[in-house]
Amino acid sequence: MDESAFRRTREAMTPQPCAFEKAMFAGICACSLAARRNIAERESVACNSALAREECAALCALLRRKSAFALKLTHVDEPLPHAKEMQVECGGLQGMQQAADPEADDPAAPQERSGQAESRPSVADVHQLVQACAEKFGGIANLPYSTIVQSVVAYQIRRRRQER
Repeated sequence: MDESAFRRTREAMTPQPCAFEKAMFAGICACSLAARRNIAERESVACNSALAREECAALCALLRRKSAFALKLTHVDEPLPHAKEMQVECGGLQGMQQAADPEADDPAAPQERSGQAESRPSVADVHQLVQACAEKFGGIANLPYSTIVQSVVAYQIRRRRQER
């Protein structure tokens, strides 16, 4: 499938793409409003609520702006490199989770069960997290971004395995 045909098909099948799609693919989060769709060999994530999608898109834009200096970005309105986008999405959500419930365990730590580490999404429901933070801090504009940006900067994507 050529890239332009894929984009047209994706836009038709996913009219409201999830703002945190990369974080979902990485297994960092899940959302009760997300709907995964397969397009040929690829996958996309759509949001089932236009209002929630707009709120998440606004939050993602705020996370980019607030993290720009710390990530050494000069143009936040342009598409970010994959690694930087992953830092913004994944680190931002983990920082929000920590801000929403400072007493909780480290969200990035794997859970232990019967002697084996099992990774789970650190954010069980993005929509609920956004709603809880908006309620707790009086809107997404009032989140403690200084703390959240620390999580953005600290987040490291998984490195590729070296083939031997």
